[in-house]
Amino acid sequence: MNRHARSRTTVYVAGALALLAAATGCTGGGDSGAASAALVPASGSPASGSPATAAPSPSRPGSPSPTASPTGGPAAGDAAAWAKWHLTPLPPAPPAPADKPVKLARTGPVPVFSEVKTSDKVVFVTIDDGAEKDPKFVEMLTDLKVPVSMFLTRDIVKDDYGYFKRLQALGNHIHNHTVDHAQMSKVPPEKQKSEICDAQAALTQQYGTPPLLFRPPYGDGANTPALNTAVQQCGPRAVVLWRESMQIHDMQYQAADKKLRAGDIVLAHFRGPKDLKGETMTQMFGELLARIQEQGFAVARLEDYIEAPAA
Repeated sequence: MNRHARSRTTVYVAGALALLAAATGCTGGGDSGAASAALVPASGSPASGSPATAAPSPSRPGSPSPTASPTGGPAAGDAAAWAKWHLTPLPPAPPAPADKPVKLARTGPVPVFSEVKTSDKVVFVTIDDGAEKDPKFVEMLTDLKVPVSMFLTRDIVKDDYGYFKRLQALGNHIHNHTVDHAQMSKVPPEKQKSEICDAQAALTQQYGTPPLLFRPPYGDGANTPALNTAVQQCGPRAVVLWRESMQIHDMQYQAADKKLRAGDIVLAHFRGPKDLKGETMTQMFGELLARIQEQGFAVARLEDYIEAPAA
């Protein structure tokens, strides 16, 4: 392992330990994980005693204009679509690279990564669990055509598998985030295996394609041999972490300078007003896009930078 990789691993481990102490939320891959957990509670565990919040002004980023009609323009290209959501368009993403920077093998240990090595000025947006199923978010992604990768938890999405089929139909991929959001280092190897394999089977049946990637809740246990073995046994071919996590209005960064870097993987969650202090899923996502736009990045599709194993 080179010096850069050891540095990233150290940052990850420190953040993960902090999160394990907090034992809340779904974030954990970085220095600021404990604060992330406080703002984004665990799936099915809304913050108690949160004060009621009045509906924000529709001029807020991510709030659709009541008079605007849906558009079908390309991401970062149709100003009217972005104006509908009170957002500045992102730069267009470059074409998908012919030579994929991440190449996955059919067998053997799976890699663990939180970024993609690329010179393209792009980041990748991933969204976890599936707790909030806001129809307006489907409308937003239909309008803006911003690609996302979804890491779904079976028991959280099984009451409405169809909601995520609508997002999948936009070209977005579905990946594995366990059966019931277990903290993987706290359960025995057989339980780790069932958490991954049972979710893999259900998601494959529902969405037609076996999930290629796996993300452990909280990032917990990502670098342990037991988890790596369980992932290998169940089908996913990589464990995906993150470099930034989106809260309500801003991101938390692992980098000390609090800046995005080319190839960073960004974590968000399917969340709504009960967990976002009155904000909606689209408002939170609009804030995420605004933070990315401010730093001059495009959003690319993570799977376009990954070479899946040959059939």
